[in-house]
Order: sequence, then C-alpha cells, then structure tokens
Amino acid sequence: MNSEFTIMYEKAELEEALRAIKSTLGKCEKVVLKLKENSAQYTLMIRRIDAFRISAELIQRELDRSTD
Repeated sequence: MNSEFTIMYEKAELEEALRAIKSTLGKCEKVVLKLKENSAQYTLMIRRIDAFRISAELIQRELDRSTD
C-alpha cells in the first residue's frame, strides 16, 4: 500500500474512537442474534461486526505501540 501522507491522531482521539467502536460492536452483536440467517441484513451485520473488530484491534495496536 503506497501512502503519500500519514495522519497522526492524539491518544485521546484513538481512545474515544475505540470506545465508540466497542459500543457499536456490542450493539451489533446483540442485533445479529435477532436476524434471520442467510438474509441480506444478517450478512451485512456480520460484515459490519468483522469490520468493527478489525478496526478495534488496529486502534488498540496503535495505542499499545504509542505507550512503548
């Protein structure tokens, strides 16, 4: 991946983003249980959950790296 610039975020911004993502992830995990498997809504929610998990992990890695 070729990036011409790097965006720097403050620790507080990353912590707030992580909090918001984890909150939304929890809500999605509750909702997906109520959806019919193999429906479009179910598939979309599973993909969102995967994306939120990846996002949360990447933000956490950045926070861990910044404290080293």
